[in-house]
Amino acid sequence: MVEIVGIRFKYNGKIYYFLPGQLELKLQDAVIVETARGVEFGTVVITHKEVDEDELASPLKEVVRKATAEDMQKQKDNRTAEKEAFQICLNKIELHKLPIKLVEVFYTFDVSKIIFYFTAEGRIDFRELVKDLASVFRTRIELRQIGVRDEAKIIGGIGTCGRELCCHSVLSDFQPVSIRMAKKQNLSLNPAKISGVCGRLMCCLKFENFDEVPAKKKRKLNFEPEIEEDLETFLEEDILTQGDDD
Repeated sequence: MVEIVGIRFKYNGKIYYFLPGQLELKLQDAVIVETARGVEFGTVVITHKEVDEDELASPLKEVVRKATAEDMQKQKDNRTAEKEAFQICLNKIELHKLPIKLVEVFYTFDVSKIIFYFTAEGRIDFRELVKDLASVFRTRIELRQIGVRDEAKIIGGIGTCGRELCCHSVLSDFQPVSIRMAKKQNLSLNPAKISGVCGRLMCCLKFENFDEVPAKKKRKLNFEPEIEEDLETFLEEDILTQGDDD
């Protein structure tokens, strides 16, 4: 068994796993880790958890250290710099007359790379923009095109239910959602009724897709089951229609 910890780099971002090494880490501890993007500042969201070594797809890196007061100040400075970089990039986009919408700017902790997230219709040739930004920031520049669901996750908003968007508040990653899920729940198939602010099917359709959670599983009858070739007879239970005959 291997002991691991889960770390997030953004409030609602994906969880990445690392080895704690000799560190005693608690929930919400700020840490410094090394990733493929460079050195990054993260927050512990899953404490010491044991998993089978065979479950690890690749060797995990150890947490470098707990964040110091200087690290936290540097992270705060990076967040401020991101806002300034956002405005500079907007000006450059306008200068180059590119049909793209800037969504977010992300600095790696060591500022070895700055990532600009944007949306656009189709592919965009932004090579000149990258050169222009590199001359301003004097570091590696990456422009990454994202989809409308990712844009909604980053920006956030209020859904038709009146609550904060699930993708922005509670979901670490997107799950596949299909029109079949809406049909199974007897919902109106009007796109305006089952689409989120991103224009795609609402993520919450997945939450009540009981085909894939224990609540939808078949249960035994209260009486002694019949045995046929070592198989028990089960009755299917659909909790969405419970109470209809009451």
